[in-house]
Amino acid sequence: MATTQNQVVTPEAVPLELETANIGSRGLAVMIDWLIQGTTLFALLVGLTALIGATNAHLGVGIAAALFFLLTFLVLWGYPTALETLWRGRTIGKAALGLRVVTIEGAPVRFRHAAIRATLGLVDFILTSGAGAIVCVLLTPRSQRLGDLVAGTVVLRERTGLRAPVAVEFSVPAGLEAYAQSLDVARVTADDYRAARTFLLRAAGLAPGVRYDLALRIAKPVAGRVQPPPPVGVPPEAFLSCVAAVYQHRQARQGAPVPAYAPPPPSFPPPPPDRGQGDFSPLA
Repeated sequence: MATTQNQVVTPEAVPLELETANIGSRGLAVMIDWLIQGTTLFALLVGLTALIGATNAHLGVGIAAALFFLLTFLVLWGYPTALETLWRGRTIGKAALGLRVVTIEGAPVRFRHAAIRATLGLVDFILTSGAGAIVCVLLTPRSQRLGDLVAGTVVLRERTGLRAPVAVEFSVPAGLEAYAQSLDVARVTADDYRAARTFLLRAAGLAPGVRYDLALRIAKPVAGRVQPPPPVGVPPEAFLSCVAAVYQHRQARQGAPVPAYAPPPPSFPPPPPDRGQGDFSPLA
């Protein structure tokens, strides 16, 4: 299977073009991890046996079986879960092949994602001898195995010729700090935010009249879904920037990653001469 381009949009509003990992690189990464896990499990069992022999301890069959299954569980499930959680989506095998697991939004995986992937890895690799993982990767547009589909993750290649992406955090325009503190964006939808984000990232390249009209068209329905409504005289682009900043902070409080880069405070051009400054209203 050829490596494909995968676009993810981070909670910081950055569309990223990244490469999904192909079956070959993922399979080799899994084999490296299995070799490490197998060697670790063998060493632990040998060490446990030697310790029992040195202490002349006599364990019943039930206790010995319980210890064996406990060590097996810790190695097979704990190894990928701990490493992907603490190492931002990588295991030793993935790091060797330049791969990383991220959420479909482009955010770093957390314990929940890693635990789900490790648990369903029993189905993907052990119960189906790897056939389930291969079929699932081939049939899904993001090359996801069952564990990825349930956890909402995707495996990406880090070692590419693509320019490293920069995360963007929208800032509250000067003079609207008090309004932003009282702004409730709970009813703002993902589509509202996506439209505002797309406009704000491209606004500087638009002609003044088009820029103002487009900002007004996007801002009017959004203004009807926030409380309190925008103050009189606030330019629609400034209002959208305020909503985007508050929306990002709300997502961060719910577990989204904190943006790594903040652009300078935006400057908003005055409306064109044929547009009135006070015509922006959710009811207009």
